Amino acid sequence: MESTESSYVSSPEAPRRRSSPQPKSPASDTMEKPTYVRFLVSNAAAGSVIGKGGATITDFQSQSGARIQLSRNHEFFPGTTDRIIMVSGSINEILKAVDLVLAKLLSELYSEETDDVEPRTKLRLVVPNSSCGGIIGKGGSTIKSFIEGSQAGIKISPQDNNYFGLNDRLVTVTGNLDEQMRAVDLIVSKLSEDPHYTQSMNAPFSYPAYNAMSYGPPNGTGGKFQNNKEDRSNSVTIGVADSHIGLVVGRGGRTIMEISQASGARIKISDRGDFMSGTTDRKVTITGSQRAIRAAESMILQKVAYASERAME
Repeated sequence: MESTESSYVSSPEAPRRRSSPQPKSPASDTMEKPTYVRFLVSNAAAGSVIGKGGATITDFQSQSGARIQLSRNHEFFPGTTDRIIMVSGSINEILKAVDLVLAKLLSELYSEETDDVEPRTKLRLVVPNSSCGGIIGKGGSTIKSFIEGSQAGIKISPQDNNYFGLNDRLVTVTGNLDEQMRAVDLIVSKLSEDPHYTQSMNAPFSYPAYNAMSYGPPNGTGGKFQNNKEDRSNSVTIGVADSHIGLVVGRGGRTIMEISQASGARIKISDRGDFMSGTTDRKVTITGSQRAIRAAESMILQKVAYASERAME
């Protein structure tokens, strides 16, 4: 990975004049203050959000007035194989953009056959740990009111201590599109009242090092890039959907042995039911030199991406 400076990409044709909406005055209404929301999208589905030559993401930005950014290919939320979408702007602009993105993902996943029953899906929001208290409220009162007001299921994952320096949690919103959008409206409106939340808008994607094979032995660097020697032994844990583990293992363990031999890395898969925190993804731990880990991770993710694309056809 060449640079950690700009971990998000958006379409080259993105309207720059929209990129940093400013409030009209210090006393502007909350609806006008720039804020943001982040959520996860599978690597396979990310292409449909971007569109050919960035056409779809540009169109969504123009329609909504929000800025839409996507973490780079293979830059995932720690413990998952999902990329992060960040939408920034006023609350109304954000809601328009999120609605467009979710509707697009739904249309890719579900054909006209499901006309009669609107599908209920899961949307995973990325929220700083320090802001989760505001969503929960005293004795859970706020989250209960959000569930009642939106009719969506809302669950906040426990903090995952497997990743040093990870200060974000996943808020899973389950429901049809309307229910999810009502919940997102309530959650983002609440988050935008938190000055610490809006301050972190300028540093939204803080885990590139997790995806650059820096999980290795703790050395007090907080996951920063190091000039590690290529042969130094490191370890990376990624999440793979339970339903795709069979593809990674192969018949009689043949595929995982081939990946291990070709890459030179050791690969260990967690037992059934032993998932990454807040997900239903099994833990796949890859150990070896950085080069070996990169090669093994790439092969595993290719298998998973191929399966996901086949499922979407």
